[in-house]
Amino acid sequence: MSALLRLGIDAGGTNLRAGVFDEQGSLLWQERHASDFSGLCGRLAPPQALAQVLEALAASIDAALAAQPRVGAVGIGFPGFIDPTTRIVSASPNLPGLHDVDLATPLAVRFGLPVALENDALAAAYGEYRLQPTRSRGLLYLGLGTGVGGGLVLEGRPYAGEHGVAMEAGHLIVVPGGRPCGCGNRGCLEQYASASGVSHHYAESTGERLDAERIASRAVSGDAEALAAFRQAAGWLALGLSHVLKTVDVGDVVVGGGLTRSWELLASHFGEALEQALIPALRGKVRVRPSTAQDRAGMLGAAFLATPDQNRKTP
Repeated sequence: MSALLRLGIDAGGTNLRAGVFDEQGSLLWQERHASDFSGLCGRLAPPQALAQVLEALAASIDAALAAQPRVGAVGIGFPGFIDPTTRIVSASPNLPGLHDVDLATPLAVRFGLPVALENDALAAAYGEYRLQPTRSRGLLYLGLGTGVGGGLVLEGRPYAGEHGVAMEAGHLIVVPGGRPCGCGNRGCLEQYASASGVSHHYAESTGERLDAERIASRAVSGDAEALAAFRQAAGWLALGLSHVLKTVDVGDVVVGGGLTRSWELLASHFGEALEQALIPALRGKVRVRPSTAQDRAGMLGAAFLATPDQNRKTP
């Protein structure tokens, strides 16, 4: 009997990606579509939002099982603070209203499969680690999207922390009393170094509210205010990362997420700013690189955080 397969789901605030992998990590099937979880949670009451999030996840599992019946486990990377023991999502700063919710159990009961739930950035970190040709002792992942996610792999193991909030780099306070954040604090890094941060910077200087993609287009065309918005984001990202590196001392850093499509607009200032912010003992010793996984890392990491049910009977 051939080995069972793994389904990994990368559920972001605006996009949902699902992929089926074999035990060697080869991608056998995938599906990607808009999810708008952020929009759902913003306009619906929490019970209704939760129901629609579960239905969207269930639809992806249904599609995967129809295409690959030998799936024996499901792993889901989900944005939020996830208790490492109960797997309960205690809060999701960019998905307002989701507090103390259980996503894994209803799906496990519905499909009769083990379902593992993990923070999306930690899943991406583990996926990036598994994709390395030569694996380092540790890897730090930063995901730049609507917010800033973080994941840490140490000695080959994803590290979630005692309460499931390890490496929440996006919620380092870099500007005391600064912009309000969905986590409940003010001045968090993700309000300055994310796609939302780029939009804030641009709006403050121009009075015009645009998304980061449109600002990037203007920056490429030479718009000075747009270039400055990315420069500011890069500076804040470098500062936040320098604090993290002084704490965990990891030599390999991967930056992923939607904002990295404009990495060249960040990189011109980021490298210099990081070297200045690091303590001298770390300067020149940290490798920071944009992800080349093309959104595959989150799916792969989630899939390999799940444990297949070897007793599952499949066609």
